[in-house]
Amino acid sequence: MTFVRPEDIRRVSKSVLRERRLPPWFKVTLRTGSDYHDIRRIIDQHGLHTICEEARCPNVWECWNNRTATFLILGDVCTRRCHYCAVTTGKPDGLDRDEPERVAQAIDKLGLRHAVITSVNRDELDDGGASVFADTIRAIRQRRLACTVEVLIPDFQGKKDALATVMAEKPDILNHNIETVHRLFPTIRPQGKYPRSLEVLDWAAKMGGRTKSGLIVGMGETDKEIRQVMQDLRAVGCMILSIGQYLQPTQDYWPVARFYTPEEFQAFREEGLALGFHHVESGPLVRSSYHAEQQTQTMHHDRQRVMC
Repeated sequence: MTFVRPEDIRRVSKSVLRERRLPPWFKVTLRTGSDYHDIRRIIDQHGLHTICEEARCPNVWECWNNRTATFLILGDVCTRRCHYCAVTTGKPDGLDRDEPERVAQAIDKLGLRHAVITSVNRDELDDGGASVFADTIRAIRQRRLACTVEVLIPDFQGKKDALATVMAEKPDILNHNIETVHRLFPTIRPQGKYPRSLEVLDWAAKMGGRTKSGLIVGMGETDKEIRQVMQDLRAVGCMILSIGQYLQPTQDYWPVARFYTPEEFQAFREEGLALGFHHVESGPLVRSSYHAEQQTQTMHHDRQRVMC
């Protein structure tokens, strides 16, 4: 296993930043509106977290103004230290058993048609927090029967029974992000395992789930390795894929190796669809939950065509 020291990352990052600036296609309009402020108010009112804020997502302005947000459960402190992710690492507090109900209340007030629920890693828990995911799905459905539910889960340390706890609640989409290519996994995600992530997606598909995964590029992978990830995901039945550009949160994180062009992302999308993915969301600013509601609609339409 390769261990990366923060000082090494900072040294490399400074040299990279001297040479690299964001390409023109990364322009983001920073604007607020009534929907943005409404989401802010409701999240604060219910004492909740969003991955939009904790991971410094560049799409927060667009998504919140479109009245969409991804809720972060199990607190805001992660037990893992991935070298691309801005979420705080440390020792989490105990479980907040009222959190599922507060998430459901917030979703009800926001009038969401599609809810995305993710979490930090909670490796200190026997089930990795799977029971809280299950409680949250139940609470949402008790309040908003018409709301589809997508869960973006951690790997639960490869515990199949933990995954089964979540799958028993039949989420509309089961998402687990692969994030990077096999070769970079030990460096970028030292507490994760590439085969284990594929196994989680394989199990979920075999349990009847419609599965999804996400890949971030620009950390030093090759095009050939990206294509291999696509093939590996399809081999375990993954139906939806998101591909986006890695952006370094601060100089303490892994440096950007290259910026892919919009044309390259379009090519990845076309290759993914040719491999059999039902939907591929691919672009510089794409993140796992970007346009998630539209992806779910695509899945429902595909399912209806099969049934017909």
